[in-house]
Amino acid sequence: MRSAEQILREARTIAVVGASDRPSRPSYGVMRYLERAGYRILPVNPNCPGFAPSLAALEEPVDLVDVFRRPEHCADVAREAAAIGAPALWLQLGIRSEEARRIAEDAGMDYVENACTAVVHRFI
Repeated sequence: MRSAEQILREARTIAVVGASDRPSRPSYGVMRYLERAGYRILPVNPNCPGFAPSLAALEEPVDLVDVFRRPEHCADVAREAAAIGAPALWLQLGIRSEEARRIAEDAGMDYVENACTAVVHRFI
């Protein structure tokens, strides 16, 4: 299993599940930071016009699924990530899910939880 740092070093395209179009939301700030850092960002949120409604709706492969959803939703996101063949699943700071971990590991995905992609990126 790759480390968090290695996942970010090797990723080019990141799907941000639970992305927001509101600048006051943490997902917006992290999404914009990652975009400025050179990643291709694919925002996923059925409630935001112009964003993909689901991972299945994405029209290109992703290297990482970055999740800004409450823990009770993470297992479903893990199943969707596995279904699209994502190589890595990352649950943001404060988010943990044993079920999502189990699904990701069973699908052969790298898994990170309770860590912020922007914070980790700053140290690589």
